[in-house]
Amino acid sequence: MAGLHLVIQMSKFRAPYLVRKRGIFYLQKRIPQQLTGHYGRTFVRKSLRTKDRLDASKLASQLVRGLEREWNELLFTVSATGSVYDLLHNKPITLPTLSEAQETYCEMKGRADDKRFVRYTFRVVTEIIQLAGDKVINGYTRNDALLFRDRLLKRGVSHNTVKRNFECIRAIWNFAARENGVSDPNPFANMNYGNGAAAVKRMPIAIDDIRKVQQLCYQKDDDIRWLVALLSDTGMRLAEAAGLAKEDVFLDTEIPYVRLCERRWRPLKTRSSERDVPLVGAALWAAQRAYEGSRTEYLFPRYCSDHGCKADYASNSPNKWLRRHVPSGCVVHSFRHSMRDRLRTVECPSEIIDQIGGWKTNHVGQRYGSGYERHHKAAWLEKI
Repeated sequence: MAGLHLVIQMSKFRAPYLVRKRGIFYLQKRIPQQLTGHYGRTFVRKSLRTKDRLDASKLASQLVRGLEREWNELLFTVSATGSVYDLLHNKPITLPTLSEAQETYCEMKGRADDKRFVRYTFRVVTEIIQLAGDKVINGYTRNDALLFRDRLLKRGVSHNTVKRNFECIRAIWNFAARENGVSDPNPFANMNYGNGAAAVKRMPIAIDDIRKVQQLCYQKDDDIRWLVALLSDTGMRLAEAAGLAKEDVFLDTEIPYVRLCERRWRPLKTRSSERDVPLVGAALWAAQRAYEGSRTEYLFPRYCSDHGCKADYASNSPNKWLRRHVPSGCVVHSFRHSMRDRLRTVECPSEIIDQIGGWKTNHVGQRYGSGYERHHKAAWLEKI
């Protein structure tokens, strides 16, 4: 470095360093080529946290001058073992983790206010993090990508769903790589998704078998059986139930219920998944027992932690036990199919069925208003 004759000209800040995304100004300046190896990226990008161009110009001008001073010093005085520090954050510069990359991707693509888009990308990224950890982007390997693919296929999701998940993570990884000057190949690219076979068809469980399973749950009376019983009379998705917090459970009300909402450890599948589900029958018993039995903030601490909700792990023991007591082809998700059939049998209106199960509706008119009250939903659940 000492032999370099490149001196960065202290520049008067000009507008080209300003970038505006969704009204917010950012500083964006390319790092000298000789220093990109130290910084691990090709340019600096920093939110100026203002929508005013004049304020942004003043702040960016100060930051650029500081960066150029630091770069001049580094070009001539970088030691063999010294760390390069980020002037903007006062800490060693590192590549973003996958969760950080997802947030930046949504922000810089102008989609941070698109809740559906953010929810989808978050769900895909969260599943990978649960499987392989929240690594810096170039820390993921082809084996991580294969494990993610195999996990999806094992769950029985369709070929198209697997493909969409990989399109999402591939786009996030590529964006982060370009932003940070990473030249490594994308481990999530060029993936074989199988032969395109349809998703495994899940069979509903007959009402007589459901009642038999519920009786067995009462007898066994442990957290695995509480989860099974909760699913049996609510029709919730496994991840929804396993990821409940204790504060999502309302037992001391006229109509006991659980509230399904986004949690840091468990995202929801769709916007319509956010809902209140009344507790009746075996589900009410299960919620009471789980609430009493948990000594943490999670309703099912076996499956939840700050690192995420292990929905796949949650399915193993319940499914293994359930298969001994229900017809072949039935799994815990079959309770969800059964719930729709049971509500149809008592001639429950389809709009209420959708609101109980959190199913997405294609009818535009049904998206208006706040939906049916809990007592309406509870009345239909009591009939099944």
